[in-house]
Amino acid sequence: MPIFEYRCIECDSKYEVLHKSSQSGEEVTCPNCNSKENKKLLSTFSPSVSSGPRYGSNEVPACANGSCGCNNGGMCGLE
Repeated sequence: MPIFEYRCIECDSKYEVLHKSSQSGEEVTCPNCNSKENKKLLSTFSPSVSSGPRYGSNEVPACANGSCGCNNGGMCGLE
């Protein structure tokens, strides 16, 4: 079951909806104001599920311990 992100046009809140199928024509309602006016957002992947490099149990990526020098709190891929 796919999860889609939406933004309400009426109240500007952002929310997720779990659909029964990716081809579903289900009507989406804002949980904040009950409006049916919304916009489907493009979702981004979480770094925890990315297909980036794999590290062994004793290895730590440079950005996790601050040694990469990006000064971005371990988020150097988001600069």
